[in-house]
Amino acid sequence: MANEMFCYQCEQTAGCSGCTGKKGVCGKDAEVAGLQDELTGALIGLARAADGNQPTQRTHRIMIEGLFTTVTNVNFNSETLQERIADIEKAKAELAPQCGGCASPCGHNNNYNMKELWNADEDIRSLKSLILFGLRGMAAYAYHAMVLGYTDETVNNFFYKGMFAVGEDLDMEQLLPIVMEVGEVNLKCMALLDQANTETYGTPKPTTVPLSVEKGPFIVVTGHDLKDLEQLLEQTKDKGIHIYTHGEMLPAHAYPKLKAYPHLKGNFGTAWQNQQKEFDNLPAPILFTTNCLMPPKASYADRVFTTEVVSYPEMVHIDDEKDFTPVIKKALELGGFAEDTEFTGINGGKQVTTGFGHGTVLGVADTVIEAVKSGAIKHFFLVGGCDGAKTGRNYFTEFVKQTPEDSIILTLACGKYRFNDLDLGTIGGLPRILDMGQCNDAYSAIQVAVALANAFGCGVNELPLSMVLSWYEQKAVCILLTLLHLGIKDILLGPSLPAFISPNVLNYLVEHFNIAPISTPEADLAKLLK
Repeated sequence: MANEMFCYQCEQTAGCSGCTGKKGVCGKDAEVAGLQDELTGALIGLARAADGNQPTQRTHRIMIEGLFTTVTNVNFNSETLQERIADIEKAKAELAPQCGGCASPCGHNNNYNMKELWNADEDIRSLKSLILFGLRGMAAYAYHAMVLGYTDETVNNFFYKGMFAVGEDLDMEQLLPIVMEVGEVNLKCMALLDQANTETYGTPKPTTVPLSVEKGPFIVVTGHDLKDLEQLLEQTKDKGIHIYTHGEMLPAHAYPKLKAYPHLKGNFGTAWQNQQKEFDNLPAPILFTTNCLMPPKASYADRVFTTEVVSYPEMVHIDDEKDFTPVIKKALELGGFAEDTEFTGINGGKQVTTGFGHGTVLGVADTVIEAVKSGAIKHFFLVGGCDGAKTGRNYFTEFVKQTPEDSIILTLACGKYRFNDLDLGTIGGLPRILDMGQCNDAYSAIQVAVALANAFGCGVNELPLSMVLSWYEQKAVCILLTLLHLGIKDILLGPSLPAFISPNVLNYLVEHFNIAPISTPEADLAKLLK
């Protein structure tokens, strides 16, 4: 493969086949893409070094951070990638000193050349990509739990097993069980993160969040990391600075401990892919805590700050000491808006509601079950996932608008910004749109589905529940694998199918799980409601 780069891990990949030129659609250049491949190959070497040796908590952290770094829209910085590769090599030497560093005489912990994967048989490449990309997504969830002090050895150890498999000469029959195991372990990982978030910040409560911005200095926080938000809220207390969430940070408003900060005011903007327009000339700094970073435009580049594994050349990075003084100074310097400023969602709504996690929904389970029995609720739709810029994603807006009035829409992740400002009324005192939280809160949706199935004495596939999912990057991959592990069928996926799914692997998924691409809202609704 004589390409300057090769990357096909996200939904927007060039030509629905792969980015191969000097720069990917996401904005990372060929050098960064090559270093991410080198980093991945080094992580496979680390997994090899762990075979027969006992990884430490430090080794776990290096594995998890390394995988998270390669998720789409996280790291665009060749210098920080090289530093991370060096850390992996040190960890390998510490873990298996008898083999030395990489390219050891015994060959046991040699790094893997990712070109072998990209040039492999298309079915092997497809299955290994599912494992690799699923692990990358799961690493993001493990990371967020880890920073809150929650870890799980089953989850940690599986990263080594999965990465080891990517570097081995295995056939389809050997790889398929590992693909499904990614989904099984990711369920445990999402449960761990749910526990970490709720035990640290409380059970989310339904909360209506304004989309307007009050006058005066403010900071916009985007990404997923609740710990970073908490630390910023603590450091900005009594400084006359307001904090606004953006993108996947919106659900933070529903956690009681975070909601208790009076200067956590509202949510600015919509989904991540609109940031270059929405941040243009914004009189405030933006803190990126996880993925969703797009190459900043010159008009606001001096106001972008990164932290955790996020990195972009020449952007100010807040290190592990978490001193947010530079961000605070920038907010005070810029001063914010001179007057209260009104913004709206994509559909013109002035507020959105979040906080309908499994703790809340199951708390009114009797009401929901009775509404189903009485016929007030006839169908549930899970419409959620990643948003993106590709034409055709307005499908999800139109789909939700056309759902019948006797249905409930469960949603999560940034895909909800397509429709979360719509007012579709209520059923039994519940709004028809129930925002369950971030992408990792797919765990909440699973818990609700399982509880309903138990209440009605049936399987999840027998419920009046349809899943219409949008995907963009690797966290969506591990969530999809979790749903397949649970045996959930008839999922509609869009706006396009992953480029890394080969025809044979797709046929397997269709045959065993009846996965199908979205078509039109009208046709899909007719099919799902018949």
